[in-house]
Amino acid sequence: MHSVGGWAALVGAALLGPREGKYRDGRINAIPGHNMSIATLGCLILWIGWFGFNPGSELAATENVATIAVTTNLAAAAGGCTATATSWLRDGKPDLSMVINGILAGLVAITAGCDAVNNWQAVIIGAIGGVIVVFAVAIFDNLRIDDPVGAVSVHLVNGVWGTLAVGIFGQANIIHQIIGIVSIGAFTVVFSFVVWLALKATIGMRVDHEDELRGLDISEHGMEAYSGFVKEADVLSAGNPTLKVSTSDM
Repeated sequence: MHSVGGWAALVGAALLGPREGKYRDGRINAIPGHNMSIATLGCLILWIGWFGFNPGSELAATENVATIAVTTNLAAAAGGCTATATSWLRDGKPDLSMVINGILAGLVAITAGCDAVNNWQAVIIGAIGGVIVVFAVAIFDNLRIDDPVGAVSVHLVNGVWGTLAVGIFGQANIIHQIIGIVSIGAFTVVFSFVVWLALKATIGMRVDHEDELRGLDISEHGMEAYSGFVKEADVLSAGNPTLKVSTSDM
């Protein structure tokens, strides 16, 4: 499930192209998130929600529910720890965005095998996921695939890793897992490519250049999501704001 979404997101990001200013003069320009506190809260909410997702997939109150909850939690914690350590060693400082992605990577990686592995195997699966996601984000950036929140790295890369992990640590045949990864990935890439092209040719995939610069909070809702983020604003009316935005402020 996660890798399907990841493949579709990868195709969409490639067809859409990068955000304005992301790749310029041969450099990768970071466009940081505006509210990491809310991003962290979102991560924690997802972590809690995963206890409904993985144990809930049992569809019955069996003894497996507790085991699944424990393996899910261990993998998430391990992913957060290894992503923190990896980004710290790689960049010299711990990166909160990578901590968040590491936790999510651990959750994604354990989902396929949450009922088929023991606690230590869950830790290993999550820990590897936390390391992988840090390097995957850098790889996609170097490929000029603009993924603002690392969703492809979390869901595609760790969805694939988690599927392989079932064959490595669980009872599934690893060859069958590889066949499943390749066949489902190929179908999803082709199908999503057609859908994205249809959307691009009809309703479009990208907002206007001006709207991209000033932000969709302004163009869609007529107000700033982050007070003071837009430096110059001339509000002509409550329902129709006209903004003067300098790209140096973005």
